[in-house]
This record gives sequence, C-alpha cells and structure tokens, in this order.
Amino acid sequence: MRKKLVVGLVIGLVLISLAAAIAIKGDTKIMAGKASTGEKVGVIHIEGTIVSSAPGGFGAGGVAAADEIVANLKEARENPEIKAVILRLNTGGGSVVGSDEIGREVERLRRSGKKVVAVMGEMAASGGYWIACKADKIVANPGTFTGSIGVIMQVTKMKELYNKIGVDVETFKTGPHKDMGATSRDITPEERQIFQGLVQDSYDEFINVVAEGRKMDPARVRQLADGRVYTGKQAKALGLVDELGDFTDAVKLTARLANIKGEPELVEIGRQDNFLGGLLGGLQNQGKILPLPLEGLLLMPDPAFSEMRSQK
Repeated sequence: MRKKLVVGLVIGLVLISLAAAIAIKGDTKIMAGKASTGEKVGVIHIEGTIVSSAPGGFGAGGVAAADEIVANLKEARENPEIKAVILRLNTGGGSVVGSDEIGREVERLRRSGKKVVAVMGEMAASGGYWIACKADKIVANPGTFTGSIGVIMQVTKMKELYNKIGVDVETFKTGPHKDMGATSRDITPEERQIFQGLVQDSYDEFINVVAEGRKMDPARVRQLADGRVYTGKQAKALGLVDELGDFTDAVKLTARLANIKGEPELVEIGRQDNFLGGLLGGLQNQGKILPLPLEGLLLMPDPAFSEMRSQK
C-alpha cells in the first residue's frame, strides 16, 4: 500500500509538471504597467551556479546553463520586436567558460543595436559580475553582494586518508603531469606553478573584462580585485555599478536607454518554470556549489562564503 502511495505521488507530480509546462509554453509575458506602449523588453534570468551546460534529467534546477542562456540571448537578438534586454542576475558565479560564453553573447546582442541592462538580486558575484560588466548599465540593490573579482581553484588532498584506510592508487600515464590534481599524491612544485598559471591567466582576463566594461584603468581594477565581496552600496561608490535600485528602476532605465516612451511590455525569454524539476533541483542543490572538474577554475566567492550566504 505504501509503495502504491509513493508511486501515485510521483505520477501526480509528473502530471502537475506537464500541466504547468503546457500552461506556460512559449515566452511568459509580464506587463510593467497598465499603460504599456506595446514596445517589448526581453527579460532573461541568470540564476544559480553558472555552468557550460545543464545536467540532464531531474534535479537540473539551481544552475545557470550557459548554452540555454546563450540561446535566449540569441533569440532576443534576432527578434525585431524586442527593443532591449534586462538581465536578472542572482548568482554567485561558476565556471570561467560558462561566464565567458554568456558574456560574449551579451556583446553580440549589444552590437546588434539593442541595449542591455543588468539588474542584480541577492548576489551577482564573480562570474555573475563578469557577465554584468558586459551590459550597457548595471543596477544593484544596496544590499546586493557583488564583486568578488577573482578566480579560485581547489584540489582536495586525500593522501593521508588513503594511507589510514589502506587504499593504494597505482597510476599509468603518458606524461608527468597527466594526473595533476590527483587526490592520492602531493602536488609537485612544478605542478603548483602550472595550476597558479591557469588561475592567473583567467584572472588577467577577468581584469580586462571589468576594465573594459566599467571604463576603468586596469591598475585600479586590480586594486579592487582581491577577491573580496562588496555590497551594492559599496560597489556604487567604487564605480563597479551604475545605479542603486530594484527591478522597477532597471525597467525605467532600460526604457530610457532604448528610447521607449511610457511603460514597455516585458517579455520573459526562455523561462520555463517546471514544478517538478524545480522542486527536485532545489532539494538537490539547496544553495550548494555544484562540483566541477578539479573543483576549479571557478569565478565564484570562496565556498565558505557561499555556504554562509545560503544560510541567511
């Protein structure tokens, strides 16, 4: 009886999910006000840990998949009815590649002649800030956590644990560095330099992205780019964001930049709220950082900070 009940609940959730997906199929329109001008502004969400592509199956929620976001940006770029785009950011960052892919598509969108405004939610740090710097303007809430300009890579060392429990790893490789980062052995001084070189190269690119996007001297960016997180209010004073406000303020700013008179019609692009996927994704992630290869080359705050933020 209990087994049948569980099966029934699962089937019920699947049916609810399918019904919800059908109900919101296509772009979800949200009106900014009663007196809409009919001119459209696209709204694209970038929420969760940034990855190059979302994992398949259930539990794929909680990530900002670059391939999906790039497709949404491309759709906005090619749709003549979309006059501008608002990026709603609520992310602590993620992979270097995923952040860069999204940022490059934002550049293409701007080159097409459409204005882009980034509006920050609770957090838009590291990779999230990388993407925001590609927009024409950045709006942050005074309490937003942003910045964290830097790159982090971590390698877990388990050699002592292996020795205690009697695990012996034998590796066959074609070169001395093919197993760099292996948990079963110490990192050599030469490998340490290689890893640091990878991190430094990505960091230098991050500096260039911020300097170009914020029209700041690279030397000044480096002074601010020690990995620390800033509030929106602090970021505004430092020139890292343009305005303090919320989504409504971002809509007004976007309308001005796009020469839209009155209230624009807001169209959410690509957001398909799947109830079951969101539920399972939330249970799976709960604000945790998803594991990535080598636990690194990440554009995100230190894991301890992200954990602290998720518990607030």
